[in-house]
Amino acid sequence: QRPPCELATSRGFLETRMFSRFARFAASGASRAFSSKFSTVATAFTAGTIGAACIGTAVSEDSTFTLLLDISERVKRIEKNLGIRPTRKEAFGAGFPAFTAKNHSLLKKHLTVEVYEQLKDRVTPNGFTLERAIQSGVDNQDSGVGLYAGDEETYTVFAPLFDSLIEDYHGGYKPTDRHVSDLDVTKVTGNPDPTGEYVVSTRIRVGRNIRGLGLPPGTTRSQRREVEKIVVKGFQSLDGELKGKYFPLGSMTEAERKQLVEDHFLFKKGDRFLESAGANRDWPESRGIFHNEKKTFLVWVNEEDQMRIISMQSGGDAKQVFQRLVDGIAAVEQQVKAAGYEFAYNDHLGFIHSCPTNCGTGMRASVHVKLPNASKHPDFQKWCDKLRLQPRGIHGEHSETEGGVYDISNKERLGKSEVQLVQTMIDGVSALIAAEKALAAGKPAPKI
Repeated sequence: QRPPCELATSRGFLETRMFSRFARFAASGASRAFSSKFSTVATAFTAGTIGAACIGTAVSEDSTFTLLLDISERVKRIEKNLGIRPTRKEAFGAGFPAFTAKNHSLLKKHLTVEVYEQLKDRVTPNGFTLERAIQSGVDNQDSGVGLYAGDEETYTVFAPLFDSLIEDYHGGYKPTDRHVSDLDVTKVTGNPDPTGEYVVSTRIRVGRNIRGLGLPPGTTRSQRREVEKIVVKGFQSLDGELKGKYFPLGSMTEAERKQLVEDHFLFKKGDRFLESAGANRDWPESRGIFHNEKKTFLVWVNEEDQMRIISMQSGGDAKQVFQRLVDGIAAVEQQVKAAGYEFAYNDHLGFIHSCPTNCGTGMRASVHVKLPNASKHPDFQKWCDKLRLQPRGIHGEHSETEGGVYDISNKERLGKSEVQLVQTMIDGVSALIAAEKALAAGKPAPKI
């Protein structure tokens, strides 16, 4: 006779098999016509047949085999009655996406036919699939990356694709590497421009997502609402310098909208990459913007990530900007924990984000800095690369500079702590300002 545990295992397998078939049917268009029948049959089947058959502490092997055979036949009859047809097996690579010759995305580089076939039928607990993860990169052939996560589990369920892309983008960061977070502001030193002659403003932002609630590309409507409810409650607890107001995108006044546009705070639906990724569904519901009274602390809710937390101010005092950011993160996290949740974080990928390029710290520490001479030097880009900095125009990536003012930020996200990245930005910008001063005085640029 078989022990009860083996019978329970067999029963669990069959129930899983049966309901997976029902789930596939429920996802089809025909499910509506059979929804009531599905509910009745499924309830009766599990509560009656299986429940009655499994009474007792042991069942002989012969009777167990008969039971399993009977269940299998019943499943086949139910599927036939509901119109479920056996799925035909596709030819190897038949569903592989088409990439153009001009596509140079990391998705195209790392998604081989073999990897596609390995992962195409996997599904995360939240229902996110490979097709949804790659859709933005398929729709937008000019993508640089082209891959999004729909929940924290995406990174493990589809690890063969995400791990190789992450290792490529993050400079050899391997699946066995570990990330360490450090938000100790006292470890940061220096000010790249104490006189205020070169640095126009300083801005530091991070992303945060709540474990157990889907990331924007894969979230459900109820999960998105839950995120907003938790975060807005956190905003209400902010006091002192952080105290401010939340502006829901769907119900703000026209005057509020115009002011947010004027302040360059408002995020919009128009991003085609996020649109294809599924992050813009149900727009603008459960999305909004919070800022404090001085407009030096800002949070975007349910954009690319559940939270984009931003600290900024005029001048180059990066340490003060960092301190405000850390205070704000702590205040919001306290409310997240009070609601029974926690931030999505693990020792390998650090803080989980929708885009794999942001995993780790999710931090971008940047300044708008005047470099009219240094930026014209033929080695300017080489200097930035050596200093591990990324130069941009003041209106973001691929934009042009205005009056020699550049947006300079840390290039790394993963494998380095927040303290390290802020310090990298401070030290690197200090070196670029030193070069700017030398060139403006007609002297050779110092060696970088």
